[in-house]
Amino acid sequence: MLSAMRPDHKSAPPARWQQRKSAQTRLRLVEAGIDCLVEGGYAGLTTSAVAERCAVSRGAMHHHFATRLDLVAAVVEHVFYQRMRHFLADYFAAMADRGEELLVEVACEAHWRSVQTREYAAYVELAVAARTDAELEARFTPAARQYDEVWTREMIEAFPQWQRHWEDFKVASDFTLAAHMGLLLHRPVFGDGERLERIRRLTTRVVQKLYEIG
Repeated sequence: MLSAMRPDHKSAPPARWQQRKSAQTRLRLVEAGIDCLVEGGYAGLTTSAVAERCAVSRGAMHHHFATRLDLVAAVVEHVFYQRMRHFLADYFAAMADRGEELLVEVACEAHWRSVQTREYAAYVELAVAARTDAELEARFTPAARQYDEVWTREMIEAFPQWQRHWEDFKVASDFTLAAHMGLLLHRPVFGDGERLERIRRLTTRVVQKLYEIG
């Protein structure tokens, strides 16, 4: 399922030099779009700002992304794919080091790390902005729902221990996502100290209990 969501610029390298150059430029523009979101929110994500950041002409920018919403669609696709890829790679690497008995702890820690990335910060900016921008919402929400479906299928493969207890797994996954996003949004108030860590530990304990019950 994850390979089916691979963005165009993550596909096999094009054979011709011009095609490779075009793919590289497109990736640079998408990553610059992520930087604009992280630094200036949705208001800061414009084709002109991205073109200036990448030092490309407006014509070149419009060749790849004719409108702001075309750029948004590419950013969303890239962000979703990268976050899922990074989480799975991090989780499996940690499991290899720490062992099956720490499955829930390892998974929760990997998930928390996955929401610390610039890609996820860009996702949060889009999610918040989509609440009050109808055009953005029309592009963002369908993609987010598709991503949620793919994420769920990938998690079933990554956590075969939960396959017989699907509903418990989905609740655990949704709870972890809601808790971690909530911590991100409240971080300016909570800070990075014990208050935040208590909620993180509580999240892990709740998921562990669901795992034991299942």
